[in-house]
Amino acid sequence: MSKKTLNKVNLVALGPDCLADLLLEVSTGSADIKRRLRLELSHNLGASELAHEVRKRLAALRKSKTYISWRRRKSLVTDMNMQVTMIVDKIAPDDPGEAFELLWQFMNLAPFIYVRADDRRGDISEVFDAAIQYFEDIAPRAEPDVKTLADRVWSALCDDEYGVWADIIGLLATTLGDAGFDRLKAHIHDFAATPVARKDADHEAIQFLRDLRGERDFCADLNAGFVKRCLQDIAEVTGDTSAYIAQFTPDDLRCKDIAAEVATLMLAENAPDKALVTLKDASGTHGQAAWDDAMIATLTALDKSDDVQSHRWACFERDLSAPHLRDYLKVLPDFEDVEAEDRARIYTLSYPAALSALHFFLEWPDLLSASQLVIKRADEIDGDDYEFINHAADALRDKYPLAAALLLRSMIDFALKHERTTRYKYVIDHLQDCEKLDADIDDYGIYKSHESYKDIFRKRDGLTTLIGPDF
Repeated sequence: MSKKTLNKVNLVALGPDCLADLLLEVSTGSADIKRRLRLELSHNLGASELAHEVRKRLAALRKSKTYISWRRRKSLVTDMNMQVTMIVDKIAPDDPGEAFELLWQFMNLAPFIYVRADDRRGDISEVFDAAIQYFEDIAPRAEPDVKTLADRVWSALCDDEYGVWADIIGLLATTLGDAGFDRLKAHIHDFAATPVARKDADHEAIQFLRDLRGERDFCADLNAGFVKRCLQDIAEVTGDTSAYIAQFTPDDLRCKDIAAEVATLMLAENAPDKALVTLKDASGTHGQAAWDDAMIATLTALDKSDDVQSHRWACFERDLSAPHLRDYLKVLPDFEDVEAEDRARIYTLSYPAALSALHFFLEWPDLLSASQLVIKRADEIDGDDYEFINHAADALRDKYPLAAALLLRSMIDFALKHERTTRYKYVIDHLQDCEKLDADIDDYGIYKSHESYKDIFRKRDGLTTLIGPDF
């Protein structure tokens, strides 16, 4: 390896004096590098000295009022990551208690940072999301008083305007233990029992009319949701399935996504009968996929094989779900699976949504049926979905050129009908592709030949002016 390659061995060979001069040179004009060098010098004097410097920097970030523009955001993110690195890699090995306190102080910076920084790219959030994960390792070694820790966790959750503390219960589960969780649950139950103070100054008569109309108290709803999340987080990390499920109201359980989650938990507790009742009581369409999976798992656990197969087929018929059809066919005896697949093919060819059917045939894959679908129902193909139709045309062009050409025409017709002038340059490309496919098409059947299509095409008002005479 060349001695001029930038690596640790070659740089060490320069000697400490040369390296020191170089570091001073490159740090000139760079606040980030200077700050890092000062922190390393502090660490050289001991973990307590470094902790003192980190604490000062965190206090400075908290007090600052300067707006952080997009140009300065990168420097801020670098600074924040640097402080976390010092806490986790330099201080925690020698003094986990001090590192724990500094990490907590760092997380408490969130409201002061977000109020003066634009985080639409999410890079500041990523720093906080990564930083909080270190509590799981540092907290047990710091050995904080669990009741005091529970109090701090509760305060952090109550003031968590930006959601940075969302994972803290799970991360501190080992450290909190039973005593800590008992204390935390006491805080939660006290909060839940406290009446929600009205924040508006409306006259009592106005408020009476609102109550009479049954208007929702959104503050109460927010508080109830907060309590539910906290208790469910505790139940989840402590493995208390019953307590987790108990936080859902009857209205919650009527939602299919929640019913599916609860049913899955009941299956894990070997209670498939309860799971089935929960699933059957749910309604609506939100969370349908999760509900279907939970229903199939529940029916399987109850050894209702016929019902499982019926549900799989129903999922296929409703959504043209290829995974459900594959599972359906997989358990059928020989020859019956072939008949069932053919029945599915016939059903798909007449499925109301032509593009959904085309999606299915390409995914299966069954290019022959895909081409038959396009040729039979070309007038139903919506040329607006140009990304998918381009993909479909590419998939069919080698073996089924007529179907590919009809798909290309659908995009051409859509662009012209709706005067999508931004697509006219692609229209020319599509027509040229149709020209190439024409050489491989012996019979256009009920459709116009390529030359006839072009003749009609040219006669459309203003088309030549818009996209050029060569078209």
